[in-house]
Amino acid sequence: MKAIICQKYGPPEVLKIVTLPKPVPNDDEILVKIMATTINSADVRIRGLKVEGIMKLVMRLVIGFNKPRKSILGTVFSGCVEAVGSKVTRFKIGENVFGMTGLTFGSNAEYITINENKPVITAPKNASFEESAAIIFGGQSAIYFLEKAGIARKQNIKVLIYGATGSVGAAAVQIAHSYNADITAVCSTRGKALMEKLGVKKVLFYDQGEFEEHTSKYDIVFDAVGKASKKKCRSLLEKDGVFKTVEGMDVASESTSQLEKLKELFEMERYDAIIDKVFPMDQVVEAHRYVDQGHKKGNVVLRIG
Repeated sequence: MKAIICQKYGPPEVLKIVTLPKPVPNDDEILVKIMATTINSADVRIRGLKVEGIMKLVMRLVIGFNKPRKSILGTVFSGCVEAVGSKVTRFKIGENVFGMTGLTFGSNAEYITINENKPVITAPKNASFEESAAIIFGGQSAIYFLEKAGIARKQNIKVLIYGATGSVGAAAVQIAHSYNADITAVCSTRGKALMEKLGVKKVLFYDQGEFEEHTSKYDIVFDAVGKASKKKCRSLLEKDGVFKTVEGMDVASESTSQLEKLKELFEMERYDAIIDKVFPMDQVVEAHRYVDQGHKKGNVVLRIG
C-alpha cells in the first residue's frame, strides 16, 4: 500500500510517499480501505513540532523525541471495510465507516486496521467520503470542549467562539447551534461569507478592532484556534463563565459517542462539512503548505482512495 511517512520534524517537505505492506486485521479488528482523511492544525503542529516552551518537551516525550514514533500521521479517516477479523460483530465487509485514531495516528495511508470497539462507526448515509472525513476533527474537538464548558447546563446559553472559521471553530458554531445557544463569532472579515452561511448573526471582526472593543458578557468563551487567553478574555466572562482553549494541557479525548452525535446531526442536515480544499494524496506536501498559512476556512481534505 501507499503511505505518507514523516521522516523527521520539519517543513512539509519531510513528508514522503512510500510503499509498505498492506496490514492484516487481528481477530477483533477491521481492515479499512481509506478513501479520505484531513490535514488539520494538529497534523501540521505535530509534523513541524510547532509548540512553544514546555509543550515542546511534552510533545517530544509523547510523540517522539527526534521524529514521530508513529511515522504515518493522520488521526481521522473515512473509507470502506475490506476485511473483518474472526471475532468482529459490529461491522460487515463493504460498509462505509468513519473514525478517529488519536495518538495511534495511521490514517495517511491507503489502508488501516482498527479495533472494532475504538471510535469507528458506520458513516452518515448522506455523506461523501470527503464529507465524512471533514466533519470529524473539528466536530469532535468542538463537542469535547463545549460540553466540558457546560453548554448543556441552561437554555439560551451565551457563547463566544474565537477563531470561528477554522475546522474547530466552524464546527463549534454548528455544535453550539444544536444546543440553541446565543452565538457570537470572532473572525476576520474574510470569514464573513462563511458566518452568513452558518447562520451566525453576531460577528466580531478582529481585523477591524471589534473584538478588542467588545464588552458583552458570555457564559462560555471558546478559543478554537489557540490565539486567545483567559487573561485576555476574562472581562468577557459572566461571574460563573467558563473559558476553554484548544491550545493548552487539556487535550480533547475521543469517543464513539462524539461520532454518533456528528452522524446524527449530519443526517438530519443540521451539520455541514465545511471543506476549503481537496488535495489528492500525491499532493500532501502542498496540502500541508496550505494549512501552514493559517487561512483555511473549515477543513482541508486529502483524498486517498
